[in-house]
Amino acid sequence: MTINHKSGFSVLAISISLALFLSACQPANDIAKMPVVEEGASVGTTEADATAIDPHAEHNMSAGTMVAHSTPMTPMLKDYTESMTKMHEEMMIGMNYNDPDVAFAQGMLGHHIGAVDMAEIELRYGTDEEMRQLAQEIIEAQQPEIKQMKAWLADHPDSAEPIANTKVMQQAYADGMDAMNDNMMSSIADPRPDMAFARGMLMHHIGAINMAKVQLKYGKNEKMRKLAQEIIDAQQSEIEQMQSWIKANKG
Repeated sequence: MTINHKSGFSVLAISISLALFLSACQPANDIAKMPVVEEGASVGTTEADATAIDPHAEHNMSAGTMVAHSTPMTPMLKDYTESMTKMHEEMMIGMNYNDPDVAFAQGMLGHHIGAVDMAEIELRYGTDEEMRQLAQEIIEAQQPEIKQMKAWLADHPDSAEPIANTKVMQQAYADGMDAMNDNMMSSIADPRPDMAFARGMLMHHIGAINMAKVQLKYGKNEKMRKLAQEIIDAQQSEIEQMQSWIKANKG
């Protein structure tokens, strides 16, 4: 992997830190809204804008810094924030790749591992049968895709140098991560385990669809493009399921 030293995420670092701190203070019954990138829409900024970001900015995503002081750090919330810390670190690695297909595979790998972690947390703390079943289905669906991406990455090294779309691709992923982390933080702070899972995984799934659409815009590898489309198709129905469950359970 070759990291582009000229483009990066200092702006993202500041926005994530502030957004996460403030969002943790929001009432838990406000369902966060995160826009999904429309087909054919621009998912990045201009290349000139992308150069204003520093990929090596330090991100303090530890559980202690991701939650406002007014939010009690319960064992469940600690598990979720630690999972988000790990997911963020893995996704940041993916964002720094030059090749769009490799960036997608690496970033989505971290994202999927985060989904499995969240589902396992729901199985530890949740009691609602529908949400527990959804958590188990997510584990069973995403573990094979994790293996698929690991195998693909082993055979596809990153481009040694940035290519034409590297900077705008990285910016698109940075924007998506910023929004996803902001919304997920307020969601997992819900003290009700099943609601925390439903709201957090809803934002996580929306983030996955946004990532997949970035891949469809910039990626060229047919296997990764096919995986991106499969992720959109599978997770859209689960998004609708969670939205209905949250509404029915007064989320």
